[in-house]
Amino acid sequence: MQPERALGAAVARAARRPGAWQRPPLEGLTPLRAWFAREVGLTPAQVLITAGGQAALATALHALTPPGSPVLVESPTYPGALSVARAAGLRPMPVPLDHDGVRLDLLEDAFAATGARVFYCQPLFHNPTGTALAPERRQRLVEIAHAAGAFVIEDDYARRLGHGLPLPPPLVADDPYGTVVHISSLTKPTSPNLRVGALIARGPVFERLRSHQVVDTFFVPRPLQEATLDLVGTPAWHRHLRGLTAALRDRRDAMVSALYSHRLDVRSPAGGYYLWLRLPDGTDESTFVTACLRAGVAVSPGRPYFAAEAAEPHVRLSYADISGPDEITEGIGRLADALGQA
Repeated sequence: MQPERALGAAVARAARRPGAWQRPPLEGLTPLRAWFAREVGLTPAQVLITAGGQAALATALHALTPPGSPVLVESPTYPGALSVARAAGLRPMPVPLDHDGVRLDLLEDAFAATGARVFYCQPLFHNPTGTALAPERRQRLVEIAHAAGAFVIEDDYARRLGHGLPLPPPLVADDPYGTVVHISSLTKPTSPNLRVGALIARGPVFERLRSHQVVDTFFVPRPLQEATLDLVGTPAWHRHLRGLTAALRDRRDAMVSALYSHRLDVRSPAGGYYLWLRLPDGTDESTFVTACLRAGVAVSPGRPYFAAEAAEPHVRLSYADISGPDEITEGIGRLADALGQA
């Protein structure tokens, strides 16, 4: 599902562009910053171009909280965020989710109990659960963080992975305080090699982010920025996103249907490329994952997604890196057989 032809053409054009091999501004090319800014309703002066979402997250954590500090995270959450936090000497502290996103009562309690000054979250198509933060919780989340004197790192990596329904604006778009630090990335809808993303923030925190960005990565190579700008400005980009939306929706439906046919219940997300499967009580997660591998099926064990001990066994199932619905049906059949043996 990667736009390989469009990417190849964009890279070729960018490499021949006059000045393409000169050093770019440290904050990023102004037209590319303007493109990211338009998506969230801010200005180019509030955008930093980064080497993908992971680099943006590392810069944000380094800039916002000193080593040894607690950082609040959703539970479960993206394992890469836990790794970055721990590598920075931070202590991830879990805040549970429900079907509408993070529990705001528990978030408020966690700020008070830990003194944390950062909350990392994925309000849209949360990894691994696929949950979207409920509309009535969005502004309240920002208010709680602001009252605690804290920042919200909003990881919006999946905005272009929706399945066709209208999407809410990012939290940063409605943030009156400069509390939200927004991360955007083009890697997931394009290619792992297109390491281009953005850090977006209002107010004084922007200069702090910029200072750390210069130290962490200096700048994103100009040819890559030029190629990205070329890609998102072509009709091929919009065709790709339409095709991606339809493909992800079809694959999601095929996987949910296959799981139901084996009496495995799972929530159907409105975006993303994975399902979060709760395993039956008594299932040994590690044994099950090993049995799946022996059956030729790769799944992600649930344990690494938790900052603390997981209460229940889970696996994450991806429907992105497969050939289509037939392979999904076959894979879920093998998974069900493996579950019977675990």
